[in-house]
Amino acid sequence: MRINTAGTNPDSITPMSMTRDAEWAQFTRALASRRAFMKAGLAITAASALPAVAAFAAPLDYALEATQIAPDTYAVYGAQEQFSVANGGNIVNTAFVVTDEGVVVIDTGPSLRYGEALKALIQKVANRDVVRVYITHHHPDHMLGNQAFEPSKLASTETVIANINSEGDMFAENMYRLVGDWMRGTEVRAPGTALTTSHERFGTHEFELIPLAGHTSSDLVILDKTTGVLFAGDLAFLDRAATTPHADIALWQKSLDQLDKSPFKVLLPGHGPAEESRRAIEQTRAYLNWLDRTLKTSIRNGDDMTEAMASPIPQEFRSIALVRDELGRSTSHLYPKYEEQMLPLVSGRS
Repeated sequence: MRINTAGTNPDSITPMSMTRDAEWAQFTRALASRRAFMKAGLAITAASALPAVAAFAAPLDYALEATQIAPDTYAVYGAQEQFSVANGGNIVNTAFVVTDEGVVVIDTGPSLRYGEALKALIQKVANRDVVRVYITHHHPDHMLGNQAFEPSKLASTETVIANINSEGDMFAENMYRLVGDWMRGTEVRAPGTALTTSHERFGTHEFELIPLAGHTSSDLVILDKTTGVLFAGDLAFLDRAATTPHADIALWQKSLDQLDKSPFKVLLPGHGPAEESRRAIEQTRAYLNWLDRTLKTSIRNGDDMTEAMASPIPQEFRSIALVRDELGRSTSHLYPKYEEQMLPLVSGRS
């Protein structure tokens, strides 16, 4: 009789001269041990799978809430997290302003389902039609809810529109992989209106439209001059590490300088809470300065990307959400550009 000893302790196996009774006893002990191991393993696997199962089984409801941040002005806050099935991609701040002519919306969220939920929330709070939807930039969490709104009411800069047309499908496909069924029915819809003016008025609210760049190649900032609310999009983050897949840090810093001069009363960042302060600008500026210095220092030290990703996080940023994750992502985005700029070109010998 041959005994399968996989999973047993080799020291407990006796020589082949053991009796058949001893062999059988050995076999049954090994089998019992394996069954116990498998049972425990299945229990652990089932327990670890419960959160994922619950996320899939729960109704797909964003449960959006409107938080008033100024007269007529509401923020809809997203989680300070990465994209996941659990949050459905709702990691972004959207907003809306209720005017006498109708509602002005800033960004539409990560999916058709989100856009529809946002539209329903607006109807519940304001009971008025949407007259304008400003899209701050082309990243997926800010514009994949566009389908819920009429194309002619969607507006942004020509560059944002071009970016959505060129990269939107790629973003949508990636979001399907990341958050699953939350994206059902979502298709890319670029704004139908390219902004050609610096101001628009709806009712008593005058909106200054400020085209900047740095987080992406085109970042639209909106200042409601009536209330003093500045909708900064992803040029400003607060208590959440900035994302950099299309970043030009030097240009971004210039845009932050311009925002800092703006006469706003309340600033709503693309991620993080609205505040009556310049803290979002100051924190984003400080974080980008540190990121820039860290990557340059790593290159001067001859570090590879993995070593750069392991750089220590300064105390002032350790409480910021996702800072370690975003350092890794930013290194992968930016390190090749920095190396190209900083390292000498070595030509091959003929």
